[in-house]
Amino acid sequence: MTDPIPSRESRILPDAATLNRAAADEFIRCAREAIAARGRFAVALSGGSTPKAVYGLLAADQADSTRRLPLENIHFFFGDERAVPPSDPESNYRMAGESLLSNIPVPPENVHRVKAELDAKTAAGLYQEELRRFFHPGPGEWPRFDLIMLGMGPDGHTASLFPDSLALSERSLLVMANWVEKLKASRITFTLPVLNAARCVAFLVSGADKAAVLHEVLEGDGPAEKYPSKLVRPSEGKLIWFVDRAAASELSAAA
Repeated sequence: MTDPIPSRESRILPDAATLNRAAADEFIRCAREAIAARGRFAVALSGGSTPKAVYGLLAADQADSTRRLPLENIHFFFGDERAVPPSDPESNYRMAGESLLSNIPVPPENVHRVKAELDAKTAAGLYQEELRRFFHPGPGEWPRFDLIMLGMGPDGHTASLFPDSLALSERSLLVMANWVEKLKASRITFTLPVLNAARCVAFLVSGADKAAVLHEVLEGDGPAEKYPSKLVRPSEGKLIWFVDRAAASELSAAA
């Protein structure tokens, strides 16, 4: 079903399993389209339990000739990362590695991880340079990912853009160390201009615990700074919300 806002599409699926399959199929569609058009597919992965299940499906899909992808043409990045070493259980890189990257024959040089074992500001600066080397954006341009996968927290945050945090107003950096007061910690995150330059952004939202905030993000009139997911609106790309019925339970019939 399609929302009134141009380029935003809400796909409400019966359950988490159906959502995961739909999101994996969209990943495959985006990859094939990008490789056909530009010879490569640049994707930014998300952390969280819902993306983890999608990554497991994508790994299994490599054994299916109808869904298999040319991994040598795919480059994996990370939209945000916790300030922990790659072996830490909280690491988004570790989660993606265990569920996807270690289970597929992707060339090691195609996996672009955040060096989060360093201090957050240094890691953010190095990752910003990694994006610049890969995308070569011109003056006034932003890196343009083919797909950015995002989750949404129960407070409406996405990537590591938390309510009222400094990163929400950043308009020059590509990646920054964002201090999150309630966590008393810094997170490394893409900034909004990078998210909004993508060809496609896919939110994956599952579970009844997300229903109230999803209603606020998609239909409410609260300030966007309180619900950062509201600020993700690709300027020249698609925005797709993959939502299961539990998470969509507070949306209006017109959603």
